[in-house]
Amino acid sequence: MNTVAPPRSYLFVPGNRPERFDKALASAADAVIVDLEDAMPPEQKNAARAAVAGWLVASKPVVLRINAADTPWFDEDLALCRQPGVAAVMFAKAERVEDFAALGGSVPIIALIESAAGFDNLRAIASAPQVQRLAFGAIDFQLDMHMRATFDDLVFFRSQIVLASRLAGIGTPIDSPSTAIDATDEVESEAQRARRLGFGAKLCIHPKQVASVNRSFSPSEADVAWAKRVVDVAAASAGAAVALDGKMVDKPVILRAQAILREVR
Repeated sequence: MNTVAPPRSYLFVPGNRPERFDKALASAADAVIVDLEDAMPPEQKNAARAAVAGWLVASKPVVLRINAADTPWFDEDLALCRQPGVAAVMFAKAERVEDFAALGGSVPIIALIESAAGFDNLRAIASAPQVQRLAFGAIDFQLDMHMRATFDDLVFFRSQIVLASRLAGIGTPIDSPSTAIDATDEVESEAQRARRLGFGAKLCIHPKQVASVNRSFSPSEADVAWAKRVVDVAAASAGAAVALDGKMVDKPVILRAQAILREVR
């Protein structure tokens, strides 16, 4: 996982495909999620867990998505989360803060909001100890809500996830994956809209999506050039408000420029 800045892209790899684990790590994704939940049928979950247990090492940190707390696989998944190499745990269908306590206090949590109950408990989940980021699972959320929604139809729910993250003082949230694999323009459009709403990353279901996601959650060359000019002008003005390109440069503008420069990788 990227240690310089928070991940922009999280690439899923099925837990029952161990031959793909190293390939996923070698991709351009900032973080890899080894999936024990949706990516496999129930009869393969125990074998997948065993395969992941045999592969995990501290030198290859990954996020581990575990099965929901009300499933028969939850307890054994939790035991696996304590192994070296698990950098964070993604709680599928996160709904209750109490479920996080079973993990103990050692591993960061990414809480995946995928249901009405999870959304209703959003503030408490975001404020729970160990929760590092929230993630939005739009497909399962629509299923639970009996919705047939577009990206724009879900803007309210996305905005509330961003707000809860900010109020809790945790990292910017992770947007739901795009179902488009070959249509990179669609992936990029979704990612850019999510970023404008305040998201800081996006889930990826295929390596082809990673480049578009990384690009969307990174400042453009024009943004970086502007930010450098703002910082330089502000430094030369010794804190006084000045104009740049006919626009006022005051404290909020300077802080925005500094934030852009921190995103450069």
